[in-house]
Formats: sequence, structure tokens, C-alpha cells
Amino acid sequence: MTRRAGGRSAFSADTLGARMPLSTTVLFLEVGLAALLLLLVLIRPGITRSGEGKILAALALFIAPAVAAYGGVSAHVERTKSTGYCLSCHVMGDYGKSLRVDDSDFLAATHFQNNFVPRESACHSCHSDYGMSGDTRAKARGFKHVMKTYFGSVPDTIKIARRHRGRECLSCHLGSRLFEESPVHLDGTVPMADIKSGKTSCMSSGCHQV
Repeated sequence: MTRRAGGRSAFSADTLGARMPLSTTVLFLEVGLAALLLLLVLIRPGITRSGEGKILAALALFIAPAVAAYGGVSAHVERTKSTGYCLSCHVMGDYGKSLRVDDSDFLAATHFQNNFVPRESACHSCHSDYGMSGDTRAKARGFKHVMKTYFGSVPDTIKIARRHRGRECLSCHLGSRLFEESPVHLDGTVPMADIKSGKTSCMSSGCHQV
């Protein structure tokens, strides 16, 4: 990040770009191998009469396609965690601008511009549930939003689906000096124990605004 005159931040063109953790080449090889094995079995079905042929048929019909499907789904799920993917939907464009607002009190801008969250997955860092099933639930909600977009029922004003719980904030802030040693947290009207336990929400309490 560089600084412009007047204190505004300038980001490189690929700051919000999506990254693909799984190699596209490997994924294409998986799909290609599955297709070749299936084609071989279809062209020469007689090879399945031997024991080795049956193993090859199982590989071609079940194992190879399953591996290719898993690779494709995994690659896409990883890509959906990227900030670029979240903002690729036109209805999210204006919300994406909140990451660049020149206002130190604005939560999204503060976290993004100070690298409190990874920039390549800024949206996912704060808007995913945590815990064993958190990411799965987040993806299910995201899929519902995608379906609404495709079928043209996107509301003019987007609202958060449910209350933003404190544990989403505490998953990163708990244990950090910025949080633990903040005079506002230590000497404020809300006991630190209530904040850490999640009894008092970081935002619905009125301390931090969206």
C-alpha cells in the first residue's frame, strides 16, 4: 500500500484480485485423465473382462471422476473466499468501496487498510462463522445469495442476515495487544469479561458501528 497526498490510500490493481490456491494445471490434468480413462473403457469395453480391466473400469467410471470433481469443487470453494470473488457481483460493488474509505473510524476500511485481515480474503475473514461447521454454513448462505442473484430477486438494500456475533471479532482480536490493552476495553463501562465471553456484542452494544 502506498500513500497519496492528503493521506488517501492507493492500492495496486490486483489488491482485490482472486487467487486460486489449487493449481489450474493440476485440475485440468485430473479432468483430462478422467475423460481419457472413460473414453478408453467406452472404445474397448472388452478389456473389462479381466481382473485388471475391472479395476481400470472402476478407476475410469468412479475414482477418476470423483477425484476430478473433488478438485473442481475444492478449487471453486477456495476461490469464493477471495475478496475479488465477493465483489465480482455488481450488487456488491458499492459495498466493496467501503474497504477504501479514507476514514479511520470505519470498520471495514480500518481492517482492510491496516492489514488486520488478509486483503485477499477480507470479506470472508469477517463474514464467515467460525468453528467446526462455520465455513459450511457460510457457504450455504452464500449459495442462497447466488441463487437470488441469478433469479433476479436481489433487494435494493442488502442487510446482514443475522446479528454479527462477537466471536467473529474475537477470533482475531482476542489475545492481541491492540484489543487486550485498549484503555476503552479495560476502563470502559462494559466489563472486559463480558466482551471476551461474547455476552456483550462488539457492534450491537453500540461500541462499534457497521
